[in-house]
Amino acid sequence: MNLNDVRRDWTKLGTEDPLWAVLVQPGKRGGRWDVEEFLATGRTDVEETSGQLRRLGLPTHWERVLDFGCGAGRLSQALAPHADEVVAVDIAPSMLETARQLNQSAGNIRFVLNDAPDLSQFPDCHFDLVYSALVLQHLPRPAIDRYLAEFLRVLRPGGIAVIGLPTGLARTAKGVIWRLAPFRLISWAQRNLLDYPAPMKMTVVPHGEMVRLMDAHGGDIVGQWPDLPYSEDWVCQRYAIRRA
Repeated sequence: MNLNDVRRDWTKLGTEDPLWAVLVQPGKRGGRWDVEEFLATGRTDVEETSGQLRRLGLPTHWERVLDFGCGAGRLSQALAPHADEVVAVDIAPSMLETARQLNQSAGNIRFVLNDAPDLSQFPDCHFDLVYSALVLQHLPRPAIDRYLAEFLRVLRPGGIAVIGLPTGLARTAKGVIWRLAPFRLISWAQRNLLDYPAPMKMTVVPHGEMVRLMDAHGGDIVGQWPDLPYSEDWVCQRYAIRRA
């Protein structure tokens, strides 16, 4: 899988069932997410993260925030009251269209297409906060590494990246399948047996690899905690990373 595959698949997912694709939950396929319930999960995410940042002595209001992989704007809208401006980027035009339609903010969210393998449309030291949850896991590993480096580049010195990543697989039936089966087989099953509009890749980044990548690019992991229980099949961590 490469980034062109990701763009194609998530454009299709964003066209056919955007809210479910962003937050896969039982009983929510086929447009069954209630919009307000969906957006409330974003507020829960940001409130939980803000509490963790506060305990670390870090800011919880920012001038300019990057919501990377904004999807339908679930987190963008939750971040908006905490920022002067939220720049919400996604690889799929269909997701951005849904995000614009659902936007209830005070007008301080800017939705931007970013289908490049980097964040070159943004200058160095441009953001106070980079926020990305339930996104990087769907990318091939080389793309994850590049974007992590880019997050630190676009952060101002002392700025914070909040990043959610699966660091391992749980000992569930699905976790075992993902551990043993090649993705081409999982992709076939998602499309032909589970009737997904398009496959969803899942990539694990072990904690040791995260530490190595941050060291290489000038990032200091100042906090980490178990992510919200979005899935029982993955061991997920949320990181707070400060740019040196």
